[in-house]
Amino acid sequence: MSKRVIVIGSGFGGLAVAIRLAARGYPVTIFEKRDKPGGRAYVYEMDGFKFDGGPTVITAPFLFDELFELAGRKREDYVTFVPVNPFYRIFDAEGRSFEYNNQTDLIYAQIEKWNPADKEGYRRFLESTRPIFEKGFLQLADQPFTHLKDMLKVAPDLVRLRSYQSVYTYVSQFVQNDFLRQVFSFHPLLIGGNPYDASSIYAMIHYLEREWGVYFAMGGTGALVNALVRLFQEMGGRLVLNAEVDEILVDTGRRRVQGIRLKDGSVETADIIISNADVAFTYRYLIPEVYRRKYTNRRIERMRYSMSLFVIYFGTRRRYLDSRLAHHNIILGPRYKGLLDDIFRRKVLAEDFSLYLHMPTLTDPSLAPEGHEAFYVLSPVPHLGGKVNWEETAIPYKNRILEFLEAHYLPGLRENLVVEHYIDPLHFRDVLNSYLGSAFSVEPILTQSAWFRPHNRSEEFENLYFVGAGTHPGAGLPGVVSSAKVVEKLILNPPSS
Repeated sequence: MSKRVIVIGSGFGGLAVAIRLAARGYPVTIFEKRDKPGGRAYVYEMDGFKFDGGPTVITAPFLFDELFELAGRKREDYVTFVPVNPFYRIFDAEGRSFEYNNQTDLIYAQIEKWNPADKEGYRRFLESTRPIFEKGFLQLADQPFTHLKDMLKVAPDLVRLRSYQSVYTYVSQFVQNDFLRQVFSFHPLLIGGNPYDASSIYAMIHYLEREWGVYFAMGGTGALVNALVRLFQEMGGRLVLNAEVDEILVDTGRRRVQGIRLKDGSVETADIIISNADVAFTYRYLIPEVYRRKYTNRRIERMRYSMSLFVIYFGTRRRYLDSRLAHHNIILGPRYKGLLDDIFRRKVLAEDFSLYLHMPTLTDPSLAPEGHEAFYVLSPVPHLGGKVNWEETAIPYKNRILEFLEAHYLPGLRENLVVEHYIDPLHFRDVLNSYLGSAFSVEPILTQSAWFRPHNRSEEFENLYFVGAGTHPGAGLPGVVSSAKVVEKLILNPPSS
């Protein structure tokens, strides 16, 4: 009989590993805290609007195709991906815009508007990121790092590729215009990193987007979640909703875990437990410290965590088809490094902000009632390690953002609002079980990447595994889905001690 598997959490990492193991014949049960699957990709439904709670940018779509192919099915029969063009429209503080896709001529034409001399620099930047992409993603993203020797094998390549530099420093060697430096260095923010601290290995994200494009799931990212759940259940998998895990049960004599206890007191046993919950939360709150040798409370507290997010989901009774907005918009504020310092270092809520504005009804009008528009706007903010009182600050901050959007991008916004909902760092901590309310778990700096990141196979218990943003290879849909491939390899071919 195949070993029984429990997966804690139904985010993309949990769903992906559950499908992979179900395809191998393992009996798998997913326990999900909330009333719907998806984890951070939860869908909010209000008065005919559908709002994706989390990720909206789909890159490396073949990673999802693989999951359906494992069951002899085609992803296209479950959910439709459509290309988004441009990938992003990026605005500076004065409202001037830059947009790009994977067509080099378009990018050169955009650079021409800002600093023609940087066209040659961009060419060299792009050329230099190819080996970073090939090493960092194609070779390492789905490879286990279980021993220090695994890291030592790739260390010379990482040094050669200048991974010790930050993304911003790396970009600045090729591009001179200040705004263009921001355009080509913002990508670490998509995975919870500070462009001034994140390893230059993450410069590969720009190349990855160019390689495979940027896509949107028709029906929203929630439609992709539902497609994966349907596939999992067709394979015999079991999904239990409204099932919050209270403790992972430890077999103290053998340094193994043996099951979970739910909030209602019921116990479920398994041979293998995989946590798609936040790694720091899992260790700190689901396993008593007496059983932990390496991930003590002190160690967890000393690790560095990503920023949090303030997100407003809102719908309007009018459409904004005549606006300057694209499907994906990045609106940069008047400060770049100063704002990032406020968020990551000083951990204070600044008066200014930079925003990501999602306008999915440009691509899929079905996400809103006829004649209406759906949006969400996201602002990076400090995690709860600072002293921001969100119970007092949330509403004024929300109003400032909406006022800004009305003044500069969405005229008449507030008088046309039909629905609105927001989440803040308290939501990430209390509902999504993210340590310190961080939105992307462990911060992607060099000393918290690859082998230095919390391992996919627990260093505490031989049959406890991790998928998701906090483990290798990291946050973002490609990283999270790749972590499931790593865990599958580790389970099928357990490493020697």
